[in-house]
Amino acid sequence: SKDGNSVISPVGNRISVFDLKNNKSETLPASTTKNISCLGISPDGNLAILIDEDGAAILVSLVTRAVLHHHHFHSPVHSVSFSPDGRKFVITKENVALMYHAPGRNREFNAFALDKSYYGPFDETTCIDWTDDSKCFAVGSKDMTTWIFGAQRWANLIYYSLGGHKDIIVGCFFENDSLDMYTVSQEGTLCVWESDTELEGLRKGPKYSERKKMEEEKKKREEGESNEDDDVEDIVGEDGETRGDVIKGSADTPKQVEGIKNVCYSQRSKHYFNKAGDFNKLTAAAFHKKTHILVTGFASGAFHLHELPEFDLIHSLSISDQRISTIAMNPTGDWIGFGCSGLGQLLVWEWQSESYVFKQQGHFNNMNSLAYSPDGQYLVTGGDDGKVKMWNTNSGLCFVTFTEHSSSVTNVAFTSSGFVVVSASLDGTVRAFDLHRYRNFRTMTSPRPAQFSSLAVDSSGELVCAGSQDSFEIFLWSMQTGRLLEVLSGHEGPVSNLCFSPVQSVLASVSWDKTVRLWDMLDSWQTKETLRLTSDGLAVTYRPDGQELAVASLDGEITFWTPQTGGQTGSIAGRHDLQMGRKETEKITAKQSAKGKSFTSLCYSADGESILAGGQSKFVCIYNIKEHVLMKKFEISCNLSLDAMEEFLDRRKMTEFGSLSLVDEGTGDGDGVELSLPGVKRGDMSSRRFIPEIRVSSLCFSPTGRSWAAASTEGLLIYSLDASLVFDPYDLDMDVTPASIRQQMKKKEWASAILLSFRLNEMPLIREVLEAVPYDQITVVCSSLPDVYVDKLLNFVASTLEKSNHLQFYLSWAQCLLTLHGQKLKNRSAFKNNFCFLPRCDWNIYNIRYAAALSKQRGMKRTAAESLSDEEEEEEEEVEMDSGGDEENIYNE
Repeated sequence: SKDGNSVISPVGNRISVFDLKNNKSETLPASTTKNISCLGISPDGNLAILIDEDGAAILVSLVTRAVLHHHHFHSPVHSVSFSPDGRKFVITKENVALMYHAPGRNREFNAFALDKSYYGPFDETTCIDWTDDSKCFAVGSKDMTTWIFGAQRWANLIYYSLGGHKDIIVGCFFENDSLDMYTVSQEGTLCVWESDTELEGLRKGPKYSERKKMEEEKKKREEGESNEDDDVEDIVGEDGETRGDVIKGSADTPKQVEGIKNVCYSQRSKHYFNKAGDFNKLTAAAFHKKTHILVTGFASGAFHLHELPEFDLIHSLSISDQRISTIAMNPTGDWIGFGCSGLGQLLVWEWQSESYVFKQQGHFNNMNSLAYSPDGQYLVTGGDDGKVKMWNTNSGLCFVTFTEHSSSVTNVAFTSSGFVVVSASLDGTVRAFDLHRYRNFRTMTSPRPAQFSSLAVDSSGELVCAGSQDSFEIFLWSMQTGRLLEVLSGHEGPVSNLCFSPVQSVLASVSWDKTVRLWDMLDSWQTKETLRLTSDGLAVTYRPDGQELAVASLDGEITFWTPQTGGQTGSIAGRHDLQMGRKETEKITAKQSAKGKSFTSLCYSADGESILAGGQSKFVCIYNIKEHVLMKKFEISCNLSLDAMEEFLDRRKMTEFGSLSLVDEGTGDGDGVELSLPGVKRGDMSSRRFIPEIRVSSLCFSPTGRSWAAASTEGLLIYSLDASLVFDPYDLDMDVTPASIRQQMKKKEWASAILLSFRLNEMPLIREVLEAVPYDQITVVCSSLPDVYVDKLLNFVASTLEKSNHLQFYLSWAQCLLTLHGQKLKNRSAFKNNFCFLPRCDWNIYNIRYAAALSKQRGMKRTAAESLSDEEEEEEEEVEMDSGGDEENIYNE
């Protein structure tokens, strides 16, 4: 970002802003239709252009987080860059560079107005860089050349081509306040170019139309030839309007204008990054102009820091074993950001102290399971990469990673204390991790090697159970000793899920043998009850009060049972609600394939009134259990880069030979082919590239009841169930009406009026009551409020602070509530979500700037008026001195 305190990075089809100073992350609500391929930020840091894989662009305000404009470039865009003065931006696609007028302060129907088109390279363009004064820009290409173009109509620099490389150009950089250049190519070569002209030496010559006439006349006189192609021509539309200039480069040197010498480049030196016999592909580069530091990243995960133009190595380091795909430097040049797309890794390195400022990495394969901590502050996730990660729900950042497992982690769980995380894996171990010392303090194994696919921990945290998918058995360990207590046998198919009752020592297990078994932990681990299902069981979960059991089966049904009696109380047929999409490689329609799909994850809400269900679909469904109806469907992604997103295949991709998506396009490329191996369900273990399929692998409700999380192909998603905008009456009686509330206000019963208004929950009425309370009565009213209403009032005050003019009044309410009820609020994590509403300083910065600009304007008017009044007073004094004694008589009269 402009201030250097944040890193802005695309994640899928959205962008995340990582605040390095406050250690927080935020994902912006704007999203593109496919994965974002390039991103450009305006020099003032207020606007961002996001361009996806197909060339569809959106203009986003980083201040208001709103989408301002949509535009389609109709082909993939390789890079985008704003000019340093913020007036223009250049995008490169195919072998063309297009210059647009940057969106300004004026409201325009078309925010992207094309200014010029620059042709020159013979292959795809790769990178862009501007001079500091925005007079020229350079474009690197896959044809191993770098082209320098004039952003304005310069007589001595229309275009210039630089060679000298044997591979694709990765980066081209101008020297500070100069036309001198550095070019870096993929085979690890740096060329240093020196210009014979300074930036001030660029001259504006005759216009292109005049120049054309001059050249034609000269040729007619000298050679008698005419009608030659010109280097520069105007594109004129059907209506006769000029649409934009086209500047065409050619192998010949541009014609020289009389009296003005053309810009000329010479190669000063050439340097090599790779030692003799060692080939390491250079994949990314960044240059800081003020400190003259060049950072280069390689396919091996190493990076080098060099000082230019002497090419002195400052230091080199290996940060990963995957290719570094992007590099950025902050404005001061102290921090370097690295992105490794293969691992989902983002690093910020301070090169002077040689330390990490920021280090984040997601699961670089599928995320299989997640669990909330008892206080709702933390989340734990397990993935196919064998890692167990802990996330802070407030900051959105991972703060510890456990890497002890040697195979996929299939399930994770917190103990009731919240200080121990347990994970099960396909490597045949169940491990317990201590969150005080961040270490693996227990490793539990079975007598014979078994792959554990499910896990459960009882409410006391003493018993740990894991189900096996190959031996059909359930293993029971003691957390204290790590000793195997019992092996529970009885299932005739793989155990798909386990769940302990929250109130009793009863374990529920569901299996592919179409049964749910309830095991009594106190009575010699005997089977207490066996529930018969109509199809293979996939998921089981207890209601928070332990009085109901929900089971998802392979036929798409969710059935509800009473554990005490073993009777079924109801069922929901949810197969049609899954609404599956059609995969590119599928031969049958989405409607037919949906018949074989089902819910694979279930979770009760905190109050037990509704249930959350997800599976092999982009939808998560919330059902009301009492009415057995679908309340809402959440679409977890709209990213078309994922497979099975659309119900119907794109007919434009269909040919007489079949779908174009089945063609192995990248067979000869280093990245491999596009198709996944047949039968692979959990990530593709081959080295080939493939399109991941959208699915929800795990769901979990927060214990606070305010949010729920989903582990999906997109990553870890957290949804908030804040119903502040919905009419939600609380303890409603016949007597609670607006008239009765106003009656209480007349009696000056402020506390009861506030309670009644919150029961009715109408925002204008609550505001009316609060603003009627006298300033000196705020402390008294706050002290008499019940605990239940403190949360509601604090939430209302926090949301009103942003919009209301009565800033001090509402801040006094917030201060009194936090002072009087602070200790109780601290102990109850449900209230912590409201605190983040209170300090909204970012937006105030822009208001203060506006107010300061206004006051400066008025101050200038006032000083002008005062100077005028001073002159008048001086004139009056002169008149007084002239009039002498007659003055007193005049004033007396």
